[in-house]
Amino acid sequence: MDYYPDLDLFARTELFQGIPADALRVLQASAGRRRLAAGDILFQQGDGTTSLFVVVAGRLRASQMAQDGQQIIIRYIGPGEVAGYAALVGSDTHPGTVTAVDDSHLIGWTSAVIRQVMERYPVVAINAVALLGRRYHEMQIRLRELSTERVERRIGHTLLRLAHQSGRRTARGIEIAFPLSRRDLAEMVGTTLHTVSRTLSAWEERGIVTSGRCRVILCKPHALVAIADEEE
Repeated sequence: MDYYPDLDLFARTELFQGIPADALRVLQASAGRRRLAAGDILFQQGDGTTSLFVVVAGRLRASQMAQDGQQIIIRYIGPGEVAGYAALVGSDTHPGTVTAVDDSHLIGWTSAVIRQVMERYPVVAINAVALLGRRYHEMQIRLRELSTERVERRIGHTLLRLAHQSGRRTARGIEIAFPLSRRDLAEMVGTTLHTVSRTLSAWEERGIVTSGRCRVILCKPHALVAIADEEE
């Protein structure tokens, strides 16, 4: 199925909420479509910044490679969210790699078009500042968790965040609605695959979660909340 950019779609995105109809029409006229299969790379860390994208369907993973070669997953990007923040701040290169987690449909604009839209319609620039502020706040929370919390709490907080962002209710509990391997979780939490596997296995024995084939279901979300909020 093709996803054609329409005005209602733009109005629902985090970057273009509240902008006037004439601005939406400018965006519609200048938008391009992009389709990615699972595993396709949208752009790599260090690539020149030429475009900004909004996810229409599917999900992307933003990651960075540390100097020691370790991959760190920064966040997942879902429908209505922006990929390519560097275009909003005038950065010459992308600070991380963005990869499709599953089949994804995107709409995008060149950096030059986005700058022109922000200059002509200040509400877009205001939205961009608010968006970047939210991402900064998210990173501050994760940094605090990495610095002060034991690993079980970090895993709990991460699973709860992902369930809040993309969870869907099933008969077994709240399923994180995109492929999430134990290695992915380890790279988000900043720990080893062995530690994540040991922790999830212990929680499975208690009926708190179910995991397998890159799927995670929170069977007892309140029990996971208690673990994540437990005092050190």
